[in-house]
Amino acid sequence: MIDKNQTCGLGQDSVPYMLCLIHILEEWFGVEQLEDYLNFANYLLWVFTPLILLILPYFTIFLLYLTIIFLHIYKRKNVLKEAYSHNLWDGARKTVATLWDGHAAVWHGYEVHGMEKIPEDGPALIIFYHGAIPIDFYYFMAKIFIHKGRTCRVVADHFVFKIPGFSLLLDVFCALHGPREKCVEILRSGHLLAISPGGVREALISDETYNIVWGHRKGFAQVAIDAKVYQD
Repeated sequence: MIDKNQTCGLGQDSVPYMLCLIHILEEWFGVEQLEDYLNFANYLLWVFTPLILLILPYFTIFLLYLTIIFLHIYKRKNVLKEAYSHNLWDGARKTVATLWDGHAAVWHGYEVHGMEKIPEDGPALIIFYHGAIPIDFYYFMAKIFIHKGRTCRVVADHFVFKIPGFSLLLDVFCALHGPREKCVEILRSGHLLAISPGGVREALISDETYNIVWGHRKGFAQVAIDAKVYQD
């Protein structure tokens, strides 16, 4: 009598390749009916996919607070160096950027095309779409810091500064309220600045179509003109 492995080894056309592979794996792992295990795993994935999608926003918030905790620990550890270094937070920014970039690659396969258009030095105004949770912009900031070594300032809504625990995070990553004059000043100083014209309103109705909701908000264009960061 010929067993399953011998049948596969004979190369008979009547035995499908995948069935042979399953039989070999069963022998390697010492389990019976591996196909049933795989089917059960697919069933579990189907059952828990909605739960994973539900948890994802909370997981993102958890990562933000984990970042904040790390920054507080970093600050405590380097409190004496602060008086002697103008770049105290560069190590923290590099660490956080690397962690978020890794999360972007593993969880979303995130990539940035056109990174060469971000200048190595000098001002640039970046306009972005504001999702319900603008996690893609967090990833983008991480990419800029890793590949360009630059911190991209960002205009944030007033309510963000009132979220418990966020003050240090916003300070380290150079978030600001505005107004227009402050934005112009930052660009004239040679920094990168990111603005989402749609803001919270765009976030509330955001979906997979990425429809922009700017309304009559044109202040970002005036900022670019006043700071002379536009191209003719």
